Amino acid sequence: MKNHLIQTTNVSLSFTVGGQNVDAVKTASVGIPEGEFTIIYGASGSGKSSLLNMLSGLQKPTKGVLRYKGDDLYTKTPNELAYFRASELGIVYQTNYWVKSLNVLENVAMPLYFLGHTKAEAHILAVDALKKVNMSDYAKKYPTLLSGGEQQRVAMARALVSNAPVLIADEPTGNLDSKNGDMIMDILKSLAHDDGKTVILVTHNMEYLAIASHLLEIQDGVVTEIDQADIPKTVKSMLTDVRKRIETLMEVD
Repeated sequence: MKNHLIQTTNVSLSFTVGGQNVDAVKTASVGIPEGEFTIIYGASGSGKSSLLNMLSGLQKPTKGVLRYKGDDLYTKTPNELAYFRASELGIVYQTNYWVKSLNVLENVAMPLYFLGHTKAEAHILAVDALKKVNMSDYAKKYPTLLSGGEQQRVAMARALVSNAPVLIADEPTGNLDSKNGDMIMDILKSLAHDDGKTVILVTHNMEYLAIASHLLEIQDGVVTEIDQADIPKTVKSMLTDVRKRIETLMEVD
């Protein structure tokens, strides 16, 4: 039986928009296996971001319980949740938010200040994190002057600098070309397979599904868990569906 680092029990998330109730995530009991590569996928608007916000301690479920290492995450105070995110999670977003007055090294070191590290300690760890993503030569440059692919590698270093056990990547290749996208994916795969980190990738790109050992599909708020043994069949079915759609479009033309 797999050890689930994160486990949800009957969680759901609803909110009101324009007087209407929206079920962003419908009742779901799923787990994130420790030390494995999980991909959360689905179309835009399917509920991926809502599910991710719950898993990362940003959004309390409307109903249900979410446990991290067996503890009910949302019984923590706001300060405890903030510390949880700083110490346990490294997060890479599709769009990066840099402190423009700080160089690459200083931006990467910043999360460590919230964990109590001195500036000298933080810079030593930031240098090491930049080495892991082959960005050491860019330490003194300013991130906004770098290419999109270079910025994402720096963002990866910032997520790694605290040596958090969980790495969350939210559409990290969405703004990149295929070469830089593949480079980011190689780093994520290495973190899971070689370093034993729990990696959670959120994407709508079906090409990446085959590299996961665990999948969470979300469609219209409904979450379906797909385990490793069923991934090849799932990917094959999706590819077949895509081919049929392409053939139908060609016939119409």
